[in-house]
Amino acid sequence: MLLIQGVKKGFHVGGNRIPILDIPRWDVGRGEKIAIIGPSGSGKSTLLHIISGILRADEGEVHIDGQALHRMTEPARDSFRASRIGYILQDFHLIPSLSARQNVEIVMPAQMGAAERRKRIDHWFERVGLGDRSRHLPSQLSRGQQQRVAIIRALVNEPPIVLADEPTGSLDWETADEVTDLLLELCREEQHTLIVVTHDLNMANRFPRRVHIGEINQISGVKRLAESREERAI
Repeated sequence: MLLIQGVKKGFHVGGNRIPILDIPRWDVGRGEKIAIIGPSGSGKSTLLHIISGILRADEGEVHIDGQALHRMTEPARDSFRASRIGYILQDFHLIPSLSARQNVEIVMPAQMGAAERRKRIDHWFERVGLGDRSRHLPSQLSRGQQQRVAIIRALVNEPPIVLADEPTGSLDWETADEVTDLLLELCREEQHTLIVVTHDLNMANRFPRRVHIGEINQISGVKRLAESREERAI
């Protein structure tokens, strides 16, 4: 499903290049559910951005579902992400002026018929327990309900791979547990590959596979932060 090989990524700060990722090889099998843990600044979110095609690696290869993302142009990566990758963010990124169902509808294929679109949206809102909330604005929903809408938006097009960046980071612990269980249940039922990055060990412990970013990335967060401080001092 996912193969990352020889991937390196860095950013330039004040004329100096700060290395972020150095991944010799990392494989994820189809249908796996993986939680990536590690400290802030250790490259977890950057890794997700590269997997999704939001960022291009400086070096190396990224293969998803038989497609070589590293060979694609930016528009091609955008198209691939829209059709083949579901992305869930900590801050939801719902459009405040649109209803919950409209926030989902905008990511659905334009060529899908209106009846099929309506049927699919109704099905998903019922599935996550928001059947009576689909026409509410985001401001009329709790944070947990907003995250459920974000989950629908990520899964509604049946992508083979789902990425989540701190999906429970802004939720209270009880709601976080509910959202984690829902996300895992839905991805098991739909046989999605699921990769989550999180600081929440309670969330990570619910996953069948847990990986520390240091097992993937040869550049440790401690080393990189120290180098960054040294460079700023020079």
